[in-house]
Amino acid sequence: MSDSILPAVSLVPLPGRQARSLEMAREIERRGFDGIYVPSLGEALAFCQSLALVTERLRMGTSVVNLYARHPSEYARTAALVHELSGGRFAFGIGVSHGPMNRRLGVAKTRPLADTRAFVEALRATRGAGDLPPVVLAAMRDAMVEVAAELGDGLVMANAALSYVPHSLEVARTRGADPKTFFVGNMIPTCIHDDRAAAAARNRRTMLFYAKLPNYRRYWKAAGYVGEMEAVEAAIERGDDDAIGGLLSDRWLADCTLFGPAAHVRERVEAWRDAGVTTPILVPSSAEGNQAKAFEELFAAFA
Repeated sequence: MSDSILPAVSLVPLPGRQARSLEMAREIERRGFDGIYVPSLGEALAFCQSLALVTERLRMGTSVVNLYARHPSEYARTAALVHELSGGRFAFGIGVSHGPMNRRLGVAKTRPLADTRAFVEALRATRGAGDLPPVVLAAMRDAMVEVAAELGDGLVMANAALSYVPHSLEVARTRGADPKTFFVGNMIPTCIHDDRAAAAARNRRTMLFYAKLPNYRRYWKAAGYVGEMEAVEAAIERGDDDAIGGLLSDRWLADCTLFGPAAHVRERVEAWRDAGVTTPILVPSSAEGNQAKAFEELFAAFA
């Protein structure tokens, strides 16, 4: 691995297993992984607060929290607390999420670019919160990448296309992002298995959810996968969700996820770094088990 740095990982604190997740975090730190980034499936910010107290060196961050879920001043106070407790190891990742999630929050209409700008400004204007951590923006398409470069301390992607990363980072540089200090992360669905076909099938199932989201399809179209995404949209229009998996090409899957034997996955992690992703964040799944099994496979691959 480059300079002996292991990738970062995504860890989901599952209900009923939160304490076990903290034990897993300590093991992740002991094994030398670069960090833990917590998705919005659970209470990501509170879990990062717990991580700050049970780890000593590990970097951590939210990847990401929904900016519509709380008032910016409330987020500021909690983010500053985690920043202080962690000794500066925390990155506060925020994003606008997606339409179906926001509708469940009662947010029917959003203006992603303007809302993100207003949120970051309000966050930093909060009085009495203490020092804030670096603010990292969820950004995929060019317009949000520009906002991240102008206002944020970094950007984090999810399910990005490796082939398109250089374009995105060039957009960030043109808006003033300093490659030496600007955080660039990407959440990469990862399945490690000697049977490459079985690992690919597992990742394909993972990606079905994202293929149904319009924002992701727009991004993948921009990345060169117009035919696949238009075919998916046609399937959605006719109510044929079962067809979607077969419409997602092998080339697309290999560009957006990691799968196969351990040596191949390690090699592809380096490809992401070479493309400019400073923090590859592996999101482990197992072809044969649950999250615990996926981490067993991950630990073995990077031992």
